[in-house]
Amino acid sequence: MNTPRILAIGKATQDVFLRSEEFSPQMEGKVAYTHLPLGVKMEVEDIIFATGGNASNVAVTFARQGLHSSYAWTLGHDPASETILRDLDNEGVNTSHVVRRDKYRAGYSNILIATDGERTILNNRGVSTDASAVDLDLEAIAEADWVYPTSLAMGGIDLLRIVVDKAEELGAKVMLNPAGPELAEPKKLKALLASVDVLCVNKEEMQMLVDGETSEELVRNALRYVPVVIVSDGPRGVVASDGKTIISAGMYEDVPVLDRTGAGDAFASGFLSRWSQGASLRESIIFASANSTSVVTKYGAKEGILYKNAELHDMPIEEKDI
Repeated sequence: MNTPRILAIGKATQDVFLRSEEFSPQMEGKVAYTHLPLGVKMEVEDIIFATGGNASNVAVTFARQGLHSSYAWTLGHDPASETILRDLDNEGVNTSHVVRRDKYRAGYSNILIATDGERTILNNRGVSTDASAVDLDLEAIAEADWVYPTSLAMGGIDLLRIVVDKAEELGAKVMLNPAGPELAEPKKLKALLASVDVLCVNKEEMQMLVDGETSEELVRNALRYVPVVIVSDGPRGVVASDGKTIISAGMYEDVPVLDRTGAGDAFASGFLSRWSQGASLRESIIFASANSTSVVTKYGAKEGILYKNAELHDMPIEEKDI
């Protein structure tokens, strides 16, 4: 079988992680927060520099799994853009479809890691292409078997529509794990699901698109629009279906959580890295869960991404016919 070619499209960021014992989560009603008093100097034990951004994270999973991984976006000549491209090049991701202009600037995030592994992100989204798709190399889709668009920043749902339509025109399949800019307009997002091959969202996000109280109800209802559906529900695991069987999976492994940044990206890209190669739904979910679990044991979204031939073990999983 030919090695799948997967193109990730979307923003990338320079991430700086700050860990402190003083970043202790507090509760106010149902909301957890970290108190940062004004005018006070707080000690930071660790500073970790990394790169992130949903699309660049998933591109690294595909590359580490030995697939033909490419990345397309608009970046500048600023230090963060240089760092992002260097990291992707070092991972073996094809960055020839990145368009660089002085007017663009990569996103930049300071990430405060609380003592329980949760985080607060201070994000500057940078400057990138918008809904006009100017400077975005859409012809790169012609070289891909799969397209993974996400976190399209200023372009949002309108840029996603352009990308999905181009993929349909050129015969590429689409996996969608939408980020905030795409989820901001759920009616428009639902309208383009007929052109999506795999949809991966969490329970709350799916409830914005279809009716249902339980994850299984949501999956079954979403199958009316998309051939393969995955709904995650945090530590309660995931429910997924390819229209033939439906799978309910728990946690892959109970591990100490250092940082949850990139866990969702690792899951979705882990799934596609196996699914695109013809693996079963069960096999794809197991690897997705393993990849996500590995990521939360490291700081940053990329450090824990698994390499090809990583040893896996079984996990709590049930499968039944639709």
